[in-house]
Amino acid sequence: MTKIAVIGATTWGTTLSIVNATSNKDNEIYLLTRSPYETEKLVNDNQNSKFLPGYPFPSNIHITHSNSEALNNTELIIIAVPSMNFRENLKSINDYVPSTSIFLSATKGIEISSGLRMTEIIKEELTNISDHNICVLSGPNLAKEIIEGKPCSSVVASTDETTIKNVQKILNSELIRLYGNTDIVGVEIAGAMKNITAIASGISEGLNFGDNAKSSLITRGLAEMTRFGISMGANESTFSGLAGMGDLIATCSSSKSRNTQLGIRLGQGESIEDIQSSMVNVAEGVSTTQAVMKIAKSMKVNMPLTEAVYQVLFENIKPIDAYKSLMNRSIKLEN
Repeated sequence: MTKIAVIGATTWGTTLSIVNATSNKDNEIYLLTRSPYETEKLVNDNQNSKFLPGYPFPSNIHITHSNSEALNNTELIIIAVPSMNFRENLKSINDYVPSTSIFLSATKGIEISSGLRMTEIIKEELTNISDHNICVLSGPNLAKEIIEGKPCSSVVASTDETTIKNVQKILNSELIRLYGNTDIVGVEIAGAMKNITAIASGISEGLNFGDNAKSSLITRGLAEMTRFGISMGANESTFSGLAGMGDLIATCSSSKSRNTQLGIRLGQGESIEDIQSSMVNVAEGVSTTQAVMKIAKSMKVNMPLTEAVYQVLFENIKPIDAYKSLMNRSIKLEN
């Protein structure tokens, strides 16, 4: 029996809990909520009615708001909360995390204020966890498909191969095939930045530009992700793998992607304020765009697609004008 704690009753956190509890019935999953009210709601409904209605909790999932109950003697801790709430969640559990636990980030994003990746924040906030026990999960993982029983592949990245193998043993199943990667920087950057391209791809779709424009944006988005990642110390090959190209294709192609949907609605003329206020889940690409632009400017990395998305999101530039600006740049060789 393996005890697993999942921090965050989000769509992704709930999906990971249910899938692992179903695939590995000997495991005991503790889903850590934010409050007694949230715990009571989930227990009484026996499902996450807000994010995943219709998918009851297996008997080996335990809902709790108690840090000690969820984290004591836990072999694997998974955090699946929005990047904007990531640091505060870590602060709240720091005193309860066992030094022997593996700590896995399932959050895709970059902190705006610091420019740090999620695993870098873990290193800052969790004083009891060794670097070799920190890892990240990323890849083409649309939660709604996985909870429906549709198979996928993903990547667990860590600087320590033993940690990778341990996570693979715990989480790998007939539904989720886990590959390993020691390029934790590249995997995290790819997982965060694909959401920026998804917004751009969605805007193109909302403007009814067709498949040629969409495929061009996806391809140039991949080039931009790779360029930025290399400047941050990532391996180029990571961006052609599951965490890079794989996640990018899934996110930009699926109607289930909240970032693509946000882009479509922007292209159709809705304001970012109205779109965000109507969304149940967080579209991470918005904050990631802000964070990446800040880093790119300081490091002088050329990011025209990200800059165009930033202008639409934060500078009230119309999507059609951002598109024209991209198309009218000086001509160059493809690289």
